[in-house]
Amino acid sequence: MRAIDTKTELLEAALALRPLIQQHASAAERQRRVPAPVIEALTSAGVFHMFVPRKFGGGEVDVATGVRTLEELGRADGSTGWVAMIGATTGLISAYLPEDVAREVYKPGVITGGVVAPRGTAVATDSGYRVSGRWPFASGCEHSQWLACACLVQIDGELERLPSGDANQLMVLFPASDVQIIDTWHVSGLRATGSHDIAVDGVTVPREYAYSFSSGRPLHPGALYGFSMMGVLSVCIAGVALGIGRAAIDELKEIAPKKTPAGRRRALSEWSVAQIALAEAEASLRSGRAFLFDAVREVWETLERGDEASKEQRALVRLAASQAVQGAVVAVDLAYNLGGGSSIYETSPLQRQFRDIHTLTQHVMVGPSSFEAAGRALLGQDVPPGFL
Repeated sequence: MRAIDTKTELLEAALALRPLIQQHASAAERQRRVPAPVIEALTSAGVFHMFVPRKFGGGEVDVATGVRTLEELGRADGSTGWVAMIGATTGLISAYLPEDVAREVYKPGVITGGVVAPRGTAVATDSGYRVSGRWPFASGCEHSQWLACACLVQIDGELERLPSGDANQLMVLFPASDVQIIDTWHVSGLRATGSHDIAVDGVTVPREYAYSFSSGRPLHPGALYGFSMMGVLSVCIAGVALGIGRAAIDELKEIAPKKTPAGRRRALSEWSVAQIALAEAEASLRSGRAFLFDAVREVWETLERGDEASKEQRALVRLAASQAVQGAVVAVDLAYNLGGGSSIYETSPLQRQFRDIHTLTQHVMVGPSSFEAAGRALLGQDVPPGFL
């Protein structure tokens, strides 16, 4: 793996990978994991380390560039975009770790994964933590060398509480060799993400390989690390969704001149209902995308000035991510429905895009609760810990 020189280079690499990704997409579905040649190409391009600080050999690209890169990868294949997103966003953890630990974990070519839902328990010891738990949805775990999982901290048998009264959530890093992978990923969409359950039982973790997910602050400077991890994760999920939405519109535009709907004499492209639906799909996808990049740009400019992003700005980032996903869903559904009976065949990209986008919507970061929490923040009310 080499360090990324410019954001243009990263985007060009993502575009160049499209033929390879598409070539392996069907095999990836059958194997329920992204094939090794694609993982190797993503690694070589620096995708998994694009949010790692430059001093550790990463790209440290701006958030918008990261989202655009994932959008292109998601356009090539939803599962590949998702796995790239998980590896890239867990790279942010490097900015929260002591420098010697970050250099050990985030060596060139190393891929990380993880789960942010606190399904584990970290019992405090003199030197660190004794961790047990089982975490579902560990995307890309089969090709990750390190896995970071959220835990609730216990001290003397009691949950550790923050001054706010909320339980302290810890992100803990394990070598993959310490983790059991449980084959659970038999699903409808995003099949190739390999999002199995993972588990550990009484694994000892040194204190420096963990940080508070609730109150931890990055140890590395820069506008990128001024974004919250949840904020970056949410907009990167949205980037993958936008790519899936764009791919569905691409496919519809490809088949429309060639497909004649039953009972019609003219091609789908000449049918007024199809013309209106395509326009609605474009409008939904592009409006959500514009909101997303506008919210990201506003926060980025604030952070680059050396100021902190306001609560409203951070809430709008989360809201924009969720709205962009919904815009992508509208686009995919319209394209899938216009594809008619041919959309249901395995040979049609539309059926995979339909399954992938509706699986993506189930992620808590962009689900219905995210709209509620964003609205609470915009009204000046408290939100769940870590939301912003």
